[in-house]
Amino acid sequence: MSKVIKPIVYQPLLDMRQTELGIKLIKEFFQQNLSTELRLRRVTAPLFVLQGLGINDDLNGVERPVTFPIKDLGDAKAEVVHSLAKWKRLTLAEYQVEPGYGVYTDMNAIRADEELDNLHSLYVDQWDWEAVITRDQRTVAFLKDIVRRIYAAILRTEFLVCERYPKLKPFLPQNIHFIHSEELLQMYPDKTVKEREDLIAQKYGAVFIIGIGGKLSNGEPHDGRAPDYDDWTTLGEDGQKGLNGDILIWYPVLGRSVELSSMGIRVDKESLLRQLALCGKEDRKELYFHQKLLNDELPLSIGGGIGQSRLCMTLLHKGHLGEIQSSIWPCDMRRECAQLGMTLI
Repeated sequence: MSKVIKPIVYQPLLDMRQTELGIKLIKEFFQQNLSTELRLRRVTAPLFVLQGLGINDDLNGVERPVTFPIKDLGDAKAEVVHSLAKWKRLTLAEYQVEPGYGVYTDMNAIRADEELDNLHSLYVDQWDWEAVITRDQRTVAFLKDIVRRIYAAILRTEFLVCERYPKLKPFLPQNIHFIHSEELLQMYPDKTVKEREDLIAQKYGAVFIIGIGGKLSNGEPHDGRAPDYDDWTTLGEDGQKGLNGDILIWYPVLGRSVELSSMGIRVDKESLLRQLALCGKEDRKELYFHQKLLNDELPLSIGGGIGQSRLCMTLLHKGHLGEIQSSIWPCDMRRECAQLGMTLI
């Protein structure tokens, strides 16, 4: 059955030609702003990595990567990436990037187990970025500063798009609000995670939810996180666990919150071992990536991913990712979207 999120009233404000030009404008302008804000250089990224090295992002630990055998490597298996969370940290070490600088790349992924709707596609495109930090920057305060810089780049991009296409009116607030996932739970204890996200995003317009992955006072995490990239167990200066989080905005077109970015300060040796133990994944300590980290061969870092199609979709006031990217959608979803005025590419 189609899982289309139905806008109350939907009228595309840009035709297909304007939309394609708008996508190009956003992608070129935003990535230049992101690079300038965070002092990132562009690098070339892989579409697939070898299986068994611990490099691929396993997301929530249940999603199956797309795999295929490589004839010239004795049918060794390759995996299409889910994201580049760990690969980027290896790249920082390989390029010997200094603290205060980093890398970004165009990440293209296939997530075959994704549940398809207006915001979720089999095809995932992100700006994946990673920067080297010092030990004393592993704080919530530093994390918030980076979030504000990313949000400033989003605001500048929205301004440019609305200047280019006057039919589009800006809707993002000037400031992003910060809240810990435990605080959010205490505010709305009788609500689901998605309901809590919608309520806080609608209240503030843009919000960064800190502390994703660790169990809250109700015994459940706000959302799943792999144990070996984001640090979600270290205590912040506010006494609450978690040095990571998500950027969400309130999106009037769909009347709900939309996650634009998942990011965080990465695990050090201590938090890696702690989180592997909590998740029962201690066998990963023997994998290539994990050995490099445990042997002090990888720098401390912060990083994340910013959805390219989602940013374009929201800034161009579209109702469905399929109006931005070419992907595979169920036939009933295509029909329903067409009836609602959403023409899927």
